[in-house]
Amino acid sequence: MTLPVHHRPGQHLEWFPELSWGEPITAEVENLFERMNRFLEAAGVAPSAGAWSPAADLQERDDAYLIEAELPGIKREDIDVEISERELCITGEYKEREREGVLRRSTRRTGRFEYRALLPADVKTDEITATLTDGVLTVTVPKAQAVTSRHIEISQS
Repeated sequence: MTLPVHHRPGQHLEWFPELSWGEPITAEVENLFERMNRFLEAAGVAPSAGAWSPAADLQERDDAYLIEAELPGIKREDIDVEISERELCITGEYKEREREGVLRRSTRRTGRFEYRALLPADVKTDEITATLTDGVLTVTVPKAQAVTSRHIEISQS
């Protein structure tokens, strides 16, 4: 027969001496998020202040990189796609529409958005294409040289 194991609350916090019971755990988590945000801003991969980042996928194919970003309800003229050196940047703004009456609840994001992706140096920047279909922005970044897979024989020495 197996008996339940009882743990004393906080017994594992001794492994992390910087976490103490004198301060609420939420303050420690907020501090961790703040430090992580500063790190990401210093690395240049965090969205700029006030901007949100749309859900996106970055896929590598044999001949190109494919970025698909979800931007439902955003007009083509409100989206900007730029590439500089190795960084692809998708920016724009989702404008809040005018409403009649009182808005009781809203979970939609509005305002500036920004998505950044670092790409390898071997891309053809002059052949990048972007299309917006059904609220999904698809950016195709061709590789400078298509990668072809081949089998390599191992010789015996």
